[in-house]
Amino acid sequence: MHTGSAQHRLIQSPQAWEACMQSINFEFLREARPELAMLREAWDIARWLFAAFHAGKPGTLPNYRDPQPPADAKQLAADRRRLATRLAEQELQMQALLAELAEAKAKQATTQPSAEALQLTIQSGQNAADALAFDEATTRRRLVDAMLVAAGWKVGDYGENTEEVGQEIEIPQPQNASGIGYIDYVLWNDDGKPLGLIETKRTAKSAQAGRTQAELYADQAKIKYGQRPVIFYSNGFDLFIWDDANNSTPRRLFGFYSKDSLQYLHFQRHHKMPLDQVAAKPEIAGRMYQLETLRRVTERFTAGYRKALIVLATGTGKTRVAVSLCELLTRARWAKRILFLSDRRELRKQADNVFKEHLPGEPRILISSHTAGDVTPRIYLATYPAMMQCFEQFDPGFFDLIIADESHRSIYNRYRDLFVWFDALQVGLTATPVQFIARNTYGLFDCENGDPTAYFSYQDAITHVPPYLVPFEVYTHTTEFLRQGIKYKELSAEQRKQLEEDQADAETFDFESEEVDRVILNKDTNRAILRNLMEMGIRETTGAHIGKTILFARNHNHAMLLAEVFDELYPQYGGQFCRVVDTYDVRAEQLIDDFKEPSHPLTLAISVDMLDTGIDVPEVVNLV
Repeated sequence: MHTGSAQHRLIQSPQAWEACMQSINFEFLREARPELAMLREAWDIARWLFAAFHAGKPGTLPNYRDPQPPADAKQLAADRRRLATRLAEQELQMQALLAELAEAKAKQATTQPSAEALQLTIQSGQNAADALAFDEATTRRRLVDAMLVAAGWKVGDYGENTEEVGQEIEIPQPQNASGIGYIDYVLWNDDGKPLGLIETKRTAKSAQAGRTQAELYADQAKIKYGQRPVIFYSNGFDLFIWDDANNSTPRRLFGFYSKDSLQYLHFQRHHKMPLDQVAAKPEIAGRMYQLETLRRVTERFTAGYRKALIVLATGTGKTRVAVSLCELLTRARWAKRILFLSDRRELRKQADNVFKEHLPGEPRILISSHTAGDVTPRIYLATYPAMMQCFEQFDPGFFDLIIADESHRSIYNRYRDLFVWFDALQVGLTATPVQFIARNTYGLFDCENGDPTAYFSYQDAITHVPPYLVPFEVYTHTTEFLRQGIKYKELSAEQRKQLEEDQADAETFDFESEEVDRVILNKDTNRAILRNLMEMGIRETTGAHIGKTILFARNHNHAMLLAEVFDELYPQYGGQFCRVVDTYDVRAEQLIDDFKEPSHPLTLAISVDMLDTGIDVPEVVNLV
């Protein structure tokens, strides 16, 4: 097998194998004779491979026929012997092919095919698919049916109608010579009116080729049934929704709407209110910049955009603005079910408390693997990782609004599938200054680089009269070890003696400054830090001790050392004043609650990646 052969191109081309695998539809497992359905799939794949990569002529390739049972027992025995012989021969051929494949893979490690070769492979596969004419009926049965079933629709086998899904539904079509057309699929409501229609095209054609035909069918369906259906058009791989009655533009989907989601689209046609006629409630978020933020987002949605990015400085009330937006859109009938995403459980809990305070009448749920199937609440709160585990259990139209808290680079890199799957209004929240927001984050929310939908900066907050935030002051305190590192040979005699008492291998110490408390934990350095904090830190109202303080440790071991040193220095607090708050403690969430309580003795929280962003503790006066 030489490197220019079609077989070699097939082995080297992941696109070719992807196209091959896309032709397999595991929906055959629903059929009465799945073994025959599997055989049909294998037959079509073999025809495609032969036509694409072995110069086979499509016109000479026979179509699939179900195997016929032998007439008698003798014939069956003969067939089995013949089959055994063929299998033995094919086993030898397979071993040879596997050897060739291994050789090809070894060559691939050092040589990559050119772009022209890859394009040739792709075009060869597409030409074969076109010539073999996998038609619209095949597209529907293999691909569209499967997507409808995944969305919860009851689809009949082999074109049969059900009470929910009609196939090949006759409709007047003046543009046709016969005056009659046939809608590929109609998705019926319980009252017998069409919720949606689907126009399908063969996989070799663009899904967009069905848009005009679908629109004409929708025109006639409105005349016949008194209700214009939501339009879908697909070629089995690409899928689009067009709710033109709601003045929406076509959008790409990755799955069909469920019946319930389509019903809500129809409800909105008659009950959705203009957003410029619905005022935000100032008791939720009534500051000038908060109301301006809400106005800009609602204006953007009114203009037909479906995404927005809000940038508000830390402490200016992002969550309140988000809750106010949810309340407004719910009251205006723009949103029935809302998803609020956070990057940590503690931030999810904070958001839940704000929703509980300001929207007590709206049912809420915290999404987990155990609650993902509950469709009755109105407000869903989830961490990004938890939602990634279960998002495909919801149809793309399930949520009407998604609020993405702490929207930054990791959202795009790790959780982009969430924003692609759900066909909802989407709002990103972040405190990151506009100049530091990644370009792909702007793109994720359809904003130009550096131009979010609404922006209120830290500088805006502190210069406002009266100020909304108090400017911070930086107090720098360091030690010789933090500046210069710990090097045994450069220590004084007294320092060497103390180090030898603390460390068995003191003579080997040779650490740069950046390695202190990362590679080597030094008690003296941490004693100095804690003493300085307790003496110089901002104090609580009585002046008895420092106010609420967060101390950021390098890692868990460093945090534990800091807590140990604190208890040694200040035993009078009985171990209640200073605690480590990190994921190693199963009670970390309770510790955070204790820290938030102004009267609780827990005053100094040593944090490792739990209190760094988004934590709302107004009483905090020191960050170390």
